[in-house]
Amino acid sequence: MNVAASSKALPLVLSMGEPAGIGGEIAAKAWKLLRQDGPAFLFLGDPALLGGQPWRAVSGPEQAASVFRDAVPVLPLILPVPAEPGRPDVRNAPAVIAAIEQGVALCRDGRAAALVTNPIQKATLTAAGFRHPGHTEFLAELAPGGGPPVMLLAASGLRSVPVTIHCSLRQALERLNTGLILRIARATAAGLRQDFGIDRPRLALAGLNPHAGENGTMGTEERDIIAPAIAALRQEGIDARG
Repeated sequence: MNVAASSKALPLVLSMGEPAGIGGEIAAKAWKLLRQDGPAFLFLGDPALLGGQPWRAVSGPEQAASVFRDAVPVLPLILPVPAEPGRPDVRNAPAVIAAIEQGVALCRDGRAAALVTNPIQKATLTAAGFRHPGHTEFLAELAPGGGPPVMLLAASGLRSVPVTIHCSLRQALERLNTGLILRIARATAAGLRQDFGIDRPRLALAGLNPHAGENGTMGTEERDIIAPAIAALRQEGIDARG
């Protein structure tokens, strides 16, 4: 595939992430790698973050493919305060949030194929009043109706989903229960079928304790929480193992 051949395809959108972080650098390097063959993307953020790479302001995703070979297409979100590497500024938090919101809106309106989120600095956003623990929960609020939010980490032959996210280890242990495992597993199985084209996904549920509890001698969560979830999933026709 090349950019010209894919000009009719919907572009990706990249949110700028934390301006004092690596989001701009990631976007610039991604453009250099993809500019010839695509896929094209649109950068939502301050063009000053692109490290001097050529950029062109556009009014929407529809213009991204036509300029992508020559410059980074940018839907500008100018920062109130110039970014200083390694020094996040709470005054820039609204622009960071706006980039995510605009990216989701473009996807939901059918104008972009997907949103790629650059890393955010959660402590800075929290200080500005952001009430979500991370991207995952915020995206779920912006695009409701799809079941519980699930964080999926994907490689070529493996996809991994944590049952608990964005909490301390102590909180993760407290929150773990059979019902939570069932909700996450069902959503994962549905997503693998719908989004990855895997007709019969296999779910491997990891143990919690050393040696998976060693029959209750090193913890009982496997016996009391995880095994019942596996049994219930198998009853529903989901290929779950553990």
